[in-house]
Amino acid sequence: MTAAFAPSKSLPLALHRPPSKVLQLLELRALGEFGAALTLLPLLRTAPRGDGHSVLVLPGLLASDTSTKPLRAYLRDRGYDVHGWGLGRNLGLRPGLESKMKARLREIHRDSGRKVSIVGWSLGGVFAREIASAVPDAVRSVITLGSPIHGDPRSTNAWRVYEWASGQSVDDPQLRRPRRAAPPVPTTSIYSRSDGVVAWQCSIEPTTGSSESIEVIGSHCGLGVNASVLYAVADRLAQPEGKWERFDRSGLRGWVFPDPGRERRPKRLGAA
Repeated sequence: MTAAFAPSKSLPLALHRPPSKVLQLLELRALGEFGAALTLLPLLRTAPRGDGHSVLVLPGLLASDTSTKPLRAYLRDRGYDVHGWGLGRNLGLRPGLESKMKARLREIHRDSGRKVSIVGWSLGGVFAREIASAVPDAVRSVITLGSPIHGDPRSTNAWRVYEWASGQSVDDPQLRRPRRAAPPVPTTSIYSRSDGVVAWQCSIEPTTGSSESIEVIGSHCGLGVNASVLYAVADRLAQPEGKWERFDRSGLRGWVFPDPGRERRPKRLGAA
């Protein structure tokens, strides 16, 4: 990370056990998740419609805008002005990438005349948080999907791929800095405990008046096409600017979205 990304308020680089081999194999679920989302498209179209503001979508490591096409198509259908990042394949934080991302954000902000929401998948979510912190005046909200927003890089099964793609060692002092806490805009982290790439503990966003975590059931590689993720992203983006509230899990949503803080809930009397 460059000096412009240096955190003033940060989270520790805790080392969590990376996802198991079984969870890595279960990443094959992504194809089924895409099929399920297509089947559930009529239901997904009942999600709140947007107000037309711009949404910038950032892909994960080694991925390009092609990987986010289904997500962007769904958000466009919900009424948003959706943009890919337009920077080719995500090969990590290579020289010049930071300035290009900020320029892309400022361009969309300038052309639309409105603040931009940023949705980032995996490494793209790490970038989303950082550019939102660097240019908060242009950002309406941030949503991350399975992103290692804190914790040690070796808590993922992708750290060797990152080294190969970016040419950086994960032991580089710039990368070893504790990552900054949530940006000064409404921020949501969507994650799965059965993620086969990123240790789910690294994706937990501390709950505050402007930040939250939403747990879903699914794979890492399928987060951009998972029906529950698509619905949650649409729900978060549809909130009126300046009137952000945490995700409501009441009613039937409680069956689809697990309670991310269930371990902290007191057990009922007589419960096992």
